[in-house]
Amino acid sequence: MENKPKIILVISTLFLVLMNINIVFAKNNNIEAINVLNTTLPYSESPREIRVKVLLTKAVDHIKNQGVEAVVDFSKQEKFIDKDLYVFALNTSGTFLASGGASVSLVGSNVTNTLDTHGKPFFQQMIDTAANDKVNAIEYYWTNPVERGGEPKRTFYTRVDNIIIAVGYNPARSTQVEAEALLDKAMRSMVVNESESLKAFNDHKGQFVQGDLYVFVLDINTGEFLAHGVAIELVGKLASEVLEPDNESTLAMLLQQAKEKGRGEYRYRWVNPTSGKVETKSTLYRVLDNKVIAVGYYTRQINSF
Repeated sequence: MENKPKIILVISTLFLVLMNINIVFAKNNNIEAINVLNTTLPYSESPREIRVKVLLTKAVDHIKNQGVEAVVDFSKQEKFIDKDLYVFALNTSGTFLASGGASVSLVGSNVTNTLDTHGKPFFQQMIDTAANDKVNAIEYYWTNPVERGGEPKRTFYTRVDNIIIAVGYNPARSTQVEAEALLDKAMRSMVVNESESLKAFNDHKGQFVQGDLYVFVLDINTGEFLAHGVAIELVGKLASEVLEPDNESTLAMLLQQAKEKGRGEYRYRWVNPTSGKVETKSTLYRVLDNKVIAVGYYTRQINSF
């Protein structure tokens, strides 16, 4: 008789284990995977992009107030240059009219047949799509006058009468050092107040989103997203439910590596919120109180789909 309580305890324990297995099994069978390409990522406007738009607005106002003849001022006046940013202009016939940068050498030339370093007729595409009172953006590869190599360039442009006014910039990707600094900041915040930190991480306009850098947090045991700086819709989903563009559950592999190592770096392909393109991402992570806190940075390798 003295063994009866032990037998009852074993049976009860076995029953609970089986119930737990059934719950997990049911949850796994109800998984609806989501590809990162189908998530709604809020566009993250970088400080440099803000400067571009301010300079473009200044140039447009100048032409509207002074007339199209004032386009030559873009090549002459310093107020149309902001450090590495400058205004350039061409007309709808393709004649390059002015530039405050190295492209001043194109002034007077017809650039409709000019191609970028990847063969893209970007000037012609700007002519075809430019519209009054509407700002468009185009991306192409342009020769960096310092490094003499083709680099990605993003240009915002609009049209005033028959003049296309534009300001472009080379999108700056955050560095590993900057990613490490943001991860350190996130870790310190989690130590002080976990719940408030998770709220702050989920604010895509807050201090933990810096250009293409943001914080995300996973529960190391369940794989559940507890925070994501630019895709709040992922919060509550499991890492195994979120797929990279190749439909691989790469975050589940990151989670497994975090369980084994506790801290490290993991490379995969993901959408860059500042370019909207699929790029190679290196994510730095650390484990704290059964949570994986991570920040990733993007490289220049771009993978388009």
